[in-house]
Amino acid sequence: MGLIRTIWSNPSEFIRAHHGANPVLFFAPSILQATARRFLQGFPGLVSYAVKANPDEIVVQNLATAGVRAFDVASVPEIELIHRIVPDATLHYNNPVRSGAEIDLAVAMGVRSFSVDSCSELDKLVARVPAGTEVSVRFKLSITGAAYDFGTKFGATESCASDLLRDVAAAGLLPSITFHPGTQCTDPDAWVTYIHAAAEIARAAGVRPARLNVGGGFPAHRLAAAPPDLERIFSRIGSAVSKAFGDRPPALVCEPGRGMVAESLSLATRVRAVRDGAHVFLDDGVYGGLMEFPQIGATDRFELRDADGRKRHGTSVERVVFGPTCDSLDRLPGLLAMPGDVAEGDVLIFHGMGAYSTAMVTRFNGFGHLEVATVDSLQG
Repeated sequence: MGLIRTIWSNPSEFIRAHHGANPVLFFAPSILQATARRFLQGFPGLVSYAVKANPDEIVVQNLATAGVRAFDVASVPEIELIHRIVPDATLHYNNPVRSGAEIDLAVAMGVRSFSVDSCSELDKLVARVPAGTEVSVRFKLSITGAAYDFGTKFGATESCASDLLRDVAAAGLLPSITFHPGTQCTDPDAWVTYIHAAAEIARAAGVRPARLNVGGGFPAHRLAAAPPDLERIFSRIGSAVSKAFGDRPPALVCEPGRGMVAESLSLATRVRAVRDGAHVFLDDGVYGGLMEFPQIGATDRFELRDADGRKRHGTSVERVVFGPTCDSLDRLPGLLAMPGDVAEGDVLIFHGMGAYSTAMVTRFNGFGHLEVATVDSLQG
């Protein structure tokens, strides 16, 4: 029996060998590990990967190989996943609302770090977690700079956060503060504003927080003209903490998801049809790996290749692009400018698709199966 090829040089090589109908995610472990090291070396504190962005085992394994040993989990299944793959990992259960049964299971599995944004949820934690367990009070602000605001669902007001922080300390738990500036946040000033507000919350409570979790929100490279400057964000966070908290700053934690994993995967979708030379229909759409496009906009980092993997260079034409399902909502936002010689069987490759792709895909109308192919490079 011969060896089965499992690693490809690049997407074109795979495309030439496979003329199948399923969309494919091309995974480059070298890019994921390099991005993880970028966070580990650049962020001035503990780096905790937000599992929700992409919980695939191969992703978690590569992050662990790169040195990531802390994970932000939002459910018991995510806790079980990390325990199985990285048994020595530190887990932060930072979904602010959990059932009592979920808390009990998390405690039994060794979780000793939680977040909270309400009195009722703090009461549940006080009744169930051991003394000394870290409880981070999550607060929210009305600021812009992100693709969408997480504060519509989670986060206490500043005054409520001060009361909660005081109550956490009084209960014999380890008081910390956390926030989330919103997904795909490209403005470093958002973190700066939150950090200064966190310092004011701590002063109002009369409590020195053990740690400050600056959340996720770190941007991925979605627009070709504007690659994110993560190092600038790291630097602004470090400077803001020193200025806001003075000589005794809390230890820092971040929990990147999208910014960590997005660049390591590209999504290849086949053209199912070009209707009357105008509308393009793909074999994946907003019920699959492209689910986020209606929420945060389509990326312009894509390329069109023919069925043999050769890049098309025809004059650009703006097209309406639909997914494969029978639902009229299955349409990519706006118009996508692509080579005018697009044809059935071509492959449209979207780059920076590692976050919220496999994690969000459905099987609506029988579509949604995503193959994964490991590649040495995402170029070519």
